[in-house]
Amino acid sequence: MSETLRPGLERRVKSEVQGDVRFDRFTRGRYATDASHYQIMPLGVVAPRSMEDAARTIAIAREEGVSVLPRGGGTSQCGQTVNQSLVIDCSKYLNRIVELDVEGRRCVVEPGIVLDDLNRALKPHGLWFPVDISTASRATIGGMTGNNSCGARSMRYGNTRENVISVNAILADGNTATFGPVSPGLTEFPPASPIRGLASDLLALGAREAGEIEARFPKVQRRVGGYNLDAFLPGRNDLNLAHILIGSEGTLGLTTQVELRLAPLLGKRAVGACHFGRFYDAMDAAQHIVKLQPIGVELIDRTMIELAREIAMFRPTLDRFVRGTPDAILLVEFGEEDYDENLRRLKRLGELMGDLGYAWSHAGVKQGGVVEILDPALQAQITEVRTSGLNIMMSMKEEGKPVSFVEDCAVPLEHLADYTARLTAVFEKHGTRGTWYAHAGAGCLHVRPVLNLRLEKDVNAMRAIAEEAFAMVRDYKGSHSGEHGDGIVRSEFHEFMFGPRLVRAFEEVKARFDPDGLFNPGKIVHAPKFDDATNFRFKPGYRGEDIATKLDWSAWPGAGGGFQGAVEMCNNNGACRKIEGGVMCPSYRVTRDERDVTRGRANSLRLAVTGQLGPDALTSDEMAETMKLCVSCKACRRECPTGVDMARMKIEVQAARAARFGFSLRDRLVGWLPRYAPYAAMVPWLMNARNAVPGAAWLSERIAGLSARRTLPRWRRDVFPDADAGMRGEQGRTVVLFADTFNRYFERENLDAAIAVLTAAGYSVQVAKPADGAKRPLCCGRTFLSVGAADQARAEAQRTLAALAPFVEQGVPMIGLEPSCILSFRDEIPALVKSDAAAKLASLALTFEEFLLREHKAGRLDLKLKPMPRRALVHGHCHQKAFDAFAPAQAVLKLVPELAVEIVESSCCGMAGAFGYGADTVDVSLAMGELSLLPAVRKAPEDAIIVADGTSCRHQIRDGAGRDAVHVARVLAEQL
Repeated sequence: MSETLRPGLERRVKSEVQGDVRFDRFTRGRYATDASHYQIMPLGVVAPRSMEDAARTIAIAREEGVSVLPRGGGTSQCGQTVNQSLVIDCSKYLNRIVELDVEGRRCVVEPGIVLDDLNRALKPHGLWFPVDISTASRATIGGMTGNNSCGARSMRYGNTRENVISVNAILADGNTATFGPVSPGLTEFPPASPIRGLASDLLALGAREAGEIEARFPKVQRRVGGYNLDAFLPGRNDLNLAHILIGSEGTLGLTTQVELRLAPLLGKRAVGACHFGRFYDAMDAAQHIVKLQPIGVELIDRTMIELAREIAMFRPTLDRFVRGTPDAILLVEFGEEDYDENLRRLKRLGELMGDLGYAWSHAGVKQGGVVEILDPALQAQITEVRTSGLNIMMSMKEEGKPVSFVEDCAVPLEHLADYTARLTAVFEKHGTRGTWYAHAGAGCLHVRPVLNLRLEKDVNAMRAIAEEAFAMVRDYKGSHSGEHGDGIVRSEFHEFMFGPRLVRAFEEVKARFDPDGLFNPGKIVHAPKFDDATNFRFKPGYRGEDIATKLDWSAWPGAGGGFQGAVEMCNNNGACRKIEGGVMCPSYRVTRDERDVTRGRANSLRLAVTGQLGPDALTSDEMAETMKLCVSCKACRRECPTGVDMARMKIEVQAARAARFGFSLRDRLVGWLPRYAPYAAMVPWLMNARNAVPGAAWLSERIAGLSARRTLPRWRRDVFPDADAGMRGEQGRTVVLFADTFNRYFERENLDAAIAVLTAAGYSVQVAKPADGAKRPLCCGRTFLSVGAADQARAEAQRTLAALAPFVEQGVPMIGLEPSCILSFRDEIPALVKSDAAAKLASLALTFEEFLLREHKAGRLDLKLKPMPRRALVHGHCHQKAFDAFAPAQAVLKLVPELAVEIVESSCCGMAGAFGYGADTVDVSLAMGELSLLPAVRKAPEDAIIVADGTSCRHQIRDGAGRDAVHVARVLAEQL
């Protein structure tokens, strides 16, 4: 792939447009894919700062003879948002609410606003935009308009088309026009209006093709294929020109504003989880369940249940509402204003299941019934599982993945069971299986056969399955495109489904709006073959290059011992682009740049390790920039449903780069800290001079890249010595305390407090010491990993394993205070040191709070604590959250009588080890802290205790909010 395809175009756009303009190979590669299986390299990417920028970009493209591709979150599953075009990314800057009319229940927004962001702004007013799609945390309103998106509650609220009042758009000739409600006579437009002729032509086309539209357009609600010519049939009293743009997939113009119809927020709801022993019966039951008028009936099948149970963040939710091993569950939601009516309908649902022959006492396929779910928190957790259906399905680690191409077919409910059975037989005939989930109540099930599109036989099978499936759908008078649009996947089949006459009419629409093919060519009309492998992500000849990796990636296929397969787990669905909730992805939350999100990094890595970004791409400066703002928070390890662990991947990139270029001075100061710390502690006055001597901080920034705006941790002479431990509580049960470098040399009072608490509770505390009697304390290797020094980290890990061998053999718990250190034993160290000892130690390594909570639950914790009538504001370390170790910290604090524990809903604190000290990253570090943590700390009462287990977190709170935070161990020790 060449560095720049059109230098004249690049020069013009960069000189005439104020937004972000990038034509480099890495950026183009990041925009070459969406959530489909296609990959087409764009010409360049523009993120306009204003609509004037967008209009100027379109004008330049028209003059230069290139096409443009409007793009939002890039979550399209059919290839709508990939093309050899100039990409206009509306999501970064064009995301404002322009107007809000609460009384009229309407708003006007720019196209780049994300649905969840919009609904958060509307919630205080008691309103929401009710097209509740599963990708709401990253899908933009412009994208939803382009796709005519539907949501889980479309039975009540319809699709996007039914909730949009008007659309403003830039057309191919450069004019901007408003498309909205009109009268049949078009009296709203003056004779000279540029849109009057366009509107007249649409009405004439609708009249001419009325008979064909009536005969060939599917009558199911879930129909989003082709252009919406049915909106212009004669005799309609609800003519709305916006309907031609809704579902047009950016092929007719670029949306500048969308006027939306809003709905009152849903109140308290009742949900019933209907369990079925056989999938067919669940599909057959849907037609009866909808007669109870639920607002949603959503399917999760056995495959999805089993895969979700393997994902740590979803397993607890599944355990709370799934009984036994059902073949399918229908989640039936009632959302009337009268909550008692919801309960009555939920009761009738149980009676209906009984009428259908289901009971929990039955055996076989008739074992089942309804699990009633009334707790709003559990309902929200179940919704999160359900809306993650696609990513859960894509979490399979083998090369074959569920592929989207027949997944949006919609059929009348009376045919749903028969259709699913017949399609399953088609899958089996072609040697594969399907995964089923989503909108059973609307007759639109998402089904993806598992295929490996690297193999020609599987590509051929995809063609055969598509043709047979669409023939079935046509026989049932259903829609082949029921929710996610046409794109490359389904546009080819319009003639088969609609007939040649209507397809010619679609082509007339495109020609009338865009005669020169300026906007997103090849979608809806004049489409390429959907199985043209040259447009695939895995193109003919696709292969991974041989790379030497430092960690164990054997759970995945591909080059680099499986590193390639691990990177390819990213399916581009974009869950990492969420702005609130959870932790992932903190750098993106600050920059809103595709480069700085897990998806963007994964795409860069995949293209690099398969040779698509040129030689040495993995160790290039561009890759270093791509990975620079990854703070290794490990949130993606937990929150990415396909398990893309970018923190671990970053280690490989840094190790490869270090092998080529060596380590910088800053790398050595950070990574080798445990090696020089014993000597530095002998002269703390010298080490602390950097903070005290005028000009020293400036010099350290110039020489080592450590920001002069930060003070470094203070060295002290009274470091924590190993000899001080194990002297108390020797008659109790033995535990091993791992004294990490940070607490040992900078905050020994945390270790002292932990020993005091453990001994007070009756435990004999042994501090982990070197087995060879060496004076240098043990180290987990965390600092070495942070700079890519994997070999040094492995040496430290092996040294620790040798020291702990006697305790590991006896199954003695090892407790640590610093989350990033102790949890390394559960994650990176087993991947560095492939041994039974490392695996066993991983099972014994616990945070301080995890151990105490485990003992408390087992009735073994004898810890007497004084009351503390105060408030504690608690921030969780990223790694605590990634390993589900933050809840124990909250629970242990609640053991203190009268202590009011309040959690800060925060992402990464932003310090992230050495990240916050870098001169080139300090601004982003502070911005991360300002997202939620630092403002919350500033608002806390002066007498509130600020609690944070992470060393970095405490330093960020001190620097950014001027408050001192303490470790949980110190809170407990003070109340002994």
